[in-house]
This record gives sequence, structure tokens and C-alpha cells, in this order.
Amino acid sequence: MKTRGMKRQFTGTIVSDKMDKTVIVLVERLIKHPLYMKYIRRRAKFSAHDEANECHIGDKVVITESRPLSKTKRWRVSSIVEKAV
Repeated sequence: MKTRGMKRQFTGTIVSDKMDKTVIVLVERLIKHPLYMKYIRRRAKFSAHDEANECHIGDKVVITESRPLSKTKRWRVSSIVEKAV
């Protein structure tokens, strides 16, 4: 029997919470340029499922990969790391 692999996790900041049970999370990461060896900041926005509507703009959250929940949602908010002030 095959075992399931580890699900990907990212830490990001919430930039939108206007939808019901959905938040937009901005994830920033640093990658090294293969030729110039300089670090470049890359950004990506993910739609994540927030069942209890407890996340708000500015919160730092951990999102976990999941099965497709809608046309654009493939992530779930697994925990809130830091609340916005």
C-alpha cells in the first residue's frame, strides 16, 4: 500500500479577507539566481480556506496543501502564527 507524502506548507501574510471562508495569502520566498548568485525575492498569492473566518488582513498564517476545494482554492489555513495589531 502506498503511503501519502508530506503536504507542502508555506508561511505568508493575509492581504485580503473580503470573501466568505476564503483568504488571500501572500507568500514571499528568496531564491538564488543561478548565474549571478544574487538572492531574488519571489512572491505568490494563494487562495486559502478559512473555515471559521477568524483570519484578518495582516495576520501571519501557515497554509497547507489540500485537495481542490473550489476553482481556485487548493490550500487551507492550518494555523495563525501572529495576529495583526
